[in-house]
Amino acid sequence: MHQLHAPLTLYGAADSGAVAVEAALTLLSLPYTLIEGATWAEEAARDRVATSNPMRQIPTLVMPDGEVMTESAAILIYLADLDPAATLAPAPTAPLRRQFLRWMLYVSSAIYALHWIKPDVSRIGAPPAFRDAVVDAVHERIAFCWANMDEQLNPGDYLLGDELTVLDLYVAVVSRFGPWRERFYEVAPRMTPVVHRVDSDPRLVGLWQQRFTEE
Repeated sequence: MHQLHAPLTLYGAADSGAVAVEAALTLLSLPYTLIEGATWAEEAARDRVATSNPMRQIPTLVMPDGEVMTESAAILIYLADLDPAATLAPAPTAPLRRQFLRWMLYVSSAIYALHWIKPDVSRIGAPPAFRDAVVDAVHERIAFCWANMDEQLNPGDYLLGDELTVLDLYVAVVSRFGPWRERFYEVAPRMTPVVHRVDSDPRLVGLWQQRFTEE
């Protein structure tokens, strides 16, 4: 069982990848204090999180002793490993652990990371006048990456079999971002039933409704 006895502090925002961390904390019944702020849109939010994360990004998780964790995949893997009985990740010695780690890092680096470009395309040297074309290209790349992942998985009830893991939470959240769920359903037919199952999980449906504005 997990050994955390004091609340965690999570810098997050509605409609963000931090909601996957909120979902994991909810399933683990871990108390946390949420500091809300859309860092991609609000300078004040970036300033708030900067005291803990110089990258000024969410999610940022502050442990009870003040230690800081960043990077959504790392946070989710850490939380899942706190309570093996919750089965939110394959055990480190389990055969499925390799594919679990592979796809957690894939969603983080090949898909989620691309959204960093969209608020300010000058980050990759593109003129602001080209923003629409750049965002379209980013969305095409994301769709390609979802399709690539879908072709290599053989899901059961969940992406890695019959147990819900934080990978399912991660995909259910990140697939809500551009190019949006409709495109995800088109390019990822094997994963589609899984995200529907996660969307309707009775332990999480209230969180999804609260934290995603399109619900």
